[in-house]
Amino acid sequence: MTPAPGRAVVVGGGIAGVTAALRLADAGMRVTLLEGRPRLGGLAFSFRRGDLTVDNGQHVYLRCCTAYRWFLERVGATDLAPLQDRLDVPVLDVAAPGGPRLGRIRRGGLPVPLHLAGGLARYPHLSLAERARVARAALALKKLDPADPALDGIDFATWLGRHGQSPRAVAALWDLVGVATLNARAPQASMALAAMVFRTGLLSEPGAADIGWARVPLGDVHDTLARKALDEAGVATELSARVRHIGRGEDGRWRVDAGSGPLEADTVVLAVAQREAHALLPSGALDDPDRLLDITTAPILNVHVLYDRKVLRRPFFAALGTPVQWVFDRTEAAGVRQGQYLALSQSAVQDEIDDPVAALRERYLPELERLLPAARGARVLDFFVTRERNATFAPAPGVGRLRPQARTRAPGLYLAGAWTATGWPATMEGAVRSGFGAADAALSTLGRRHEHPLQEAA
Repeated sequence: MTPAPGRAVVVGGGIAGVTAALRLADAGMRVTLLEGRPRLGGLAFSFRRGDLTVDNGQHVYLRCCTAYRWFLERVGATDLAPLQDRLDVPVLDVAAPGGPRLGRIRRGGLPVPLHLAGGLARYPHLSLAERARVARAALALKKLDPADPALDGIDFATWLGRHGQSPRAVAALWDLVGVATLNARAPQASMALAAMVFRTGLLSEPGAADIGWARVPLGDVHDTLARKALDEAGVATELSARVRHIGRGEDGRWRVDAGSGPLEADTVVLAVAQREAHALLPSGALDDPDRLLDITTAPILNVHVLYDRKVLRRPFFAALGTPVQWVFDRTEAAGVRQGQYLALSQSAVQDEIDDPVAALRERYLPELERLLPAARGARVLDFFVTRERNATFAPAPGVGRLRPQARTRAPGLYLAGAWTATGWPATMEGAVRSGFGAADAALSTLGRRHEHPLQEAA
């Protein structure tokens, strides 16, 4: 006998909420998705600035991000966010002795860990002794269990120091990757999350770290195509519908009060940021709800520069010896017909997230000229910044014990969001996995048969 379709309300239309809504709808539930903003996508969105279509920030994913790859396939966007055939990251050091020097982080086709051996041997930004110590540290890292609670209590820098990593090795390799994926430098990063990133991304299988990114505006994927997929799945999506209260009605069912009026449901998934979740959680839903307030946040700054000519030949590169971290060519995606549009992605920037645009312009334009000689004769047509002061949860040591599971103490109420206990840092992958977790917990409670999209994450 097929169970009658239950009613679910998902609060929050970011990647986690959209994932949960799709999974519940695919299992035959009647789902309403409520999003307070006038669009879907959470913090991975686009907006218009004159003739430009601008992403609020540069987002990438890796081949090992199997959950986000499921999301792309589910919304019909796989071809719009292709992966590299093989990991290849240009790294330009403008402070190298003798002048700027270009190196590359590459992988080969050999099995793990030999797939990185050739690239590491030729990486010019480390000495021969530093490369050897990096290799030994990588082998030690591969033996760790990221789920070990003891690892969450120490910082990544301490572990790297114990394993012979020089400050140069930390800057030129470990932080080069870690800052972009964790949004924290090694001293501020939980060893458990760092181990998860490096073991999964670099040491799980040869192609795990191949990089993918959207060649179209993020809004095309996380808003337009996500909304289409939700519509086709039968999800009722309400935008600009801010939820004011979640509680139980007299009949024991959940009641969600939003701008459009109250909704009743058997299942509620709360897929919003941790502070918003704390404000909406009914009494008794968590043993210690104030722990959510102890999950602090970290900022990301994006610097956007439109030049009157082409100044960068590569699709992206990382930088050393400069405040610039990662530079991406967003010309085609933004709809630029003349000139070139570059986006600088700057993570872990607590010291400059509130700096005035004029100060950031004075800081970053000369740095781009150091990195890109062609920029020295180019005219800047536009310069602006986008700031996400609470871009991610801070992956600080001890954060693991603060992150809640999807299932709460209140029957029928579940949590989703990259800040929940996914085992991943605050990434699009973590957001999708949290949506899986909330939906699967709800469906299991309701006794509905369902198959997890990823066998390895089931």
